[in-house]
Amino acid sequence: MEGQTLSALPDSLLLQILEWLPPRDRLGGARVCRRWRRLVRDKFLWRHLDLTPYKMSSKALWHLLRNHLRGSLRTLKARGSLHSTRKQEVFTPALMKALGKQCPTLHHLCLMETDLRSLSYDSLPSSLTTLELSCCEISSLWFKVPETSQTHTAFPRIQHLVIRNVPSFSNQHLLNISVQGTLKTLVLSEAYRVTDAGIQAAAPHLGDLEHLALRRCSIGNLVTHFIGPHMKRLRRLDLGGSSSLENIGLPCLTSLVGLEDLCLESCHRLSPEAIVAVCQKLPQLRHLDLSGIEVEDLMIHKIRAGLPSCVVTNAVSAADSSVESAQ
Repeated sequence: MEGQTLSALPDSLLLQILEWLPPRDRLGGARVCRRWRRLVRDKFLWRHLDLTPYKMSSKALWHLLRNHLRGSLRTLKARGSLHSTRKQEVFTPALMKALGKQCPTLHHLCLMETDLRSLSYDSLPSSLTTLELSCCEISSLWFKVPETSQTHTAFPRIQHLVIRNVPSFSNQHLLNISVQGTLKTLVLSEAYRVTDAGIQAAAPHLGDLEHLALRRCSIGNLVTHFIGPHMKRLRRLDLGGSSSLENIGLPCLTSLVGLEDLCLESCHRLSPEAIVAVCQKLPQLRHLDLSGIEVEDLMIHKIRAGLPSCVVTNAVSAADSSVESAQ
């Protein structure tokens, strides 16, 4: 390759190189020459866009939409200004409407630190199937779809919903999205307003769910009584951080015969014997996560011997290991 330059590479290879660049550097490449300017405008580069490292403004998003994202965008990740001193609306109803109209292939939207209370749920692009909200604020009417079928078509049919540290997300929000009957993945982390009662109301509508995570929610032993009978298609179940979960709640999980991955991280009230008794009745189980649970090495060996077809993880967190070393 001695004497070779980037200009000698074919367009297809240059596009793959440009795709690895952050969006800001990618846009800067348009100033190199006419050829690079043409390549930077190629739709291939703007299928998956991660803007979370930047403080975005509505003006900057409009510029990207008009010049690069039309007809190509599939995944958009962006950060708002919820935790900044100078708060401003980044995702306006007009911007969302334009995204839905000009980016019909947009299926995955991830928003972080964004105030969405002035944005109605029906303003989201109807093409969305995956929605992730982290550290956001939403109104009490979010996820609610009117009963009229004529309006229903304008709403996104969310199949994969991820909620992380959204303080206002409540039992009612959970019911609103569940009754639509489209969910296959539901991940709730630090959703403290979601309780056993909320899971009970939503469970009959979650029969097609394949992945459920309830991490550090306000749930107890009753939650497994609603998961077991109604969510028989589950392949992954994560109850990590459920400090109130006790042995009495585990037997209800034995009806999940297709379960492949079970996480009981930091569920300190569960005994190893009760865990093994349940897991031995799950024929498809391939991974069991017991991280953060104090289990003696001898007992871990017994658990692994009792579950020969299952990988058992029992990692100690960095905080725990530092305490042990200090002692």
